[in-house]
Amino acid sequence: MGLVTAEALILDVFDLHDQDRIVTLLTREQGKKKGVARGARRKYSRFAGQLQPLAKVRVTWFEKPGRDLVRVSSVELIRASDRLQLDLEGILLGGYLAEHLVEFAQENEESELFFRLLDSTLEALAAGVDRDLAARFFEAWVLRLAGIFPVPGECPQCGRPLRVAVLPATGEALLCDRCGGGGGLAVGEGVLEFLRRIGGERLSSIAAEPPSRETLAAVEEVAARVRRSFLQRELKSYRVMRETLAGL
Repeated sequence: MGLVTAEALILDVFDLHDQDRIVTLLTREQGKKKGVARGARRKYSRFAGQLQPLAKVRVTWFEKPGRDLVRVSSVELIRASDRLQLDLEGILLGGYLAEHLVEFAQENEESELFFRLLDSTLEALAAGVDRDLAARFFEAWVLRLAGIFPVPGECPQCGRPLRVAVLPATGEALLCDRCGGGGGLAVGEGVLEFLRRIGGERLSSIAAEPPSRETLAAVEEVAARVRRSFLQRELKSYRVMRETLAGL
């Protein structure tokens, strides 16, 4: 493919050997890309200050067919991620958002919707939107875009409108109380309303009339159960975030 230039969101950066770094990027046109930034750890590297997790950048890379890693040749910072790096809670949240797309976005496949979701969520956080609300909005939308958590309008088994719902212990969809049976997680009207609102409202609009803290906590539990059911494990960043914040 030769040289490619694109806007990207940096999902992850880690050290490689003594002088280089591995960078995971999310692009609109080509999904996830993983590449080597050679010399990025040197004191006077041309990448100095550019490889910030969750920064928005314009990046140029060189790609050869059959190679797992591209070679990053230049990075130009468009929007820094400073606000999320100011405190421990922000750093943990940033890692949690990024790991979702490391997990769910595909390599070398168009990822316009995932890119827009992360980009707009980061802009909202930089503008001061409540972090808990932004996280719930983001995680529910990731599941929806991945095709595993549809809008909770009707029971997928019997077609009844959902007024209250049940999330089965091994399920990835909300059922009515009749089809859900026993043993699942009861899901109230506030959660269903929030999950419907995110389909038609921007995060900034929901922030103007946010749900209660209790509703957001219930949304978090529902999303976490659906995610674990699909992945058959939990995101490492989620466990670290919960344990660390609980310890504080």
